Amino acid sequence: MSYKLNTWPTVGRTSGVEAPIRDIAAAAGVGTATIYRHFPTRADLIIALYRHQVEALAEAGPALLAQSPSPHAALARWIARFVDFLVTKHGLAAVLQSEDPCFDPLHACFLDRLVPVCATLLAAAAAAGEVTADIDAIQLVHGVGKLCIGAEHGTTYDARRLVTLLIAGLKQPQ
Repeated sequence: MSYKLNTWPTVGRTSGVEAPIRDIAAAAGVGTATIYRHFPTRADLIIALYRHQVEALAEAGPALLAQSPSPHAALARWIARFVDFLVTKHGLAAVLQSEDPCFDPLHACFLDRLVPVCATLLAAAAAAGEVTADIDAIQLVHGVGKLCIGAEHGTTYDARRLVTLLIAGLKQPQ
C-alpha cells in the first residue's frame, strides 16, 4: 500500500488531515475498505502519509546538493520543498501539537529526519563561504515553520516569498 501514499498531495492540498477517506481512496485507486484494512484509524493513515512524505523530503536533500550549481542553491531548493510540504499540509501543525500521544512519534520523525538534512545543506553552504555559519539547522527549520503558519488562511500572506527572503538573507556578501 505504501506506493499509493504518493496520491496524498492531491487530496491533502485541498482538504489536509481532514480529507475524507473516500477521497483518499479514490485518488489512490482503491476502495475505502482497502484503506481501512491497511490503516485502521485516521491517525494510522496520517502517520503513514506524513512519514512517507518526510522520507521523500529527507532523500531530496543529498540529491539537490549533488545536482545544484552551489550548496546555497541546493539549500534554497530544499527549503522551497520544505515550505511546499508545510503549507500544503492543512492541519498538520494542529495534529503535531495535539495532546494525542499517537502523533508523538511523527513529530520526532519529522525532526529526526529533516533537521540533519538541513544541517548538511547549511554546512556545505557555510564551507563554500556562501552562508553565515552561525545559524543552527533547528533554528532554520523552526523559523521556516513559523513563517508558514497561517499560509493557508488567505491569499495576501505569501509564506514562500518570506522564506525566500530569509534564505537570501543567509547568503554571505561576495
